[in-house]
Amino acid sequence: MPAPYPQEFRDDVVRVARNREPGQKLSQIAKDFGISESCLTNWMRQADVEDGARPGTTREESSELRDLRRQNRLLEQENEVLRRAAAYLSQANLPGKSSTRS
Repeated sequence: MPAPYPQEFRDDVVRVARNREPGQKLSQIAKDFGISESCLTNWMRQADVEDGARPGTTREESSELRDLRRQNRLLEQENEVLRRAAAYLSQANLPGKSSTRS
């Protein structure tokens, strides 16, 4: 997978595409910048989401959601460790079991 284009480059290309002359096609702008037309279309769609002109998930929301999911996984793992420790300790404290060996 190729490395993503820098955000500044994306913003510049979207700005040029939005301010294009009447009759100038997106395909030509994309070609001038060395990207595909579908790539430019996706960038413009995401820019509309970021600007609030279109519903969708912003980059900031996506980043926050990714971080929260990671944190949730860690907390679930910690819960599982605590659950196992509690089960182990409850077995060790059952009456009738001696903690010394004969």
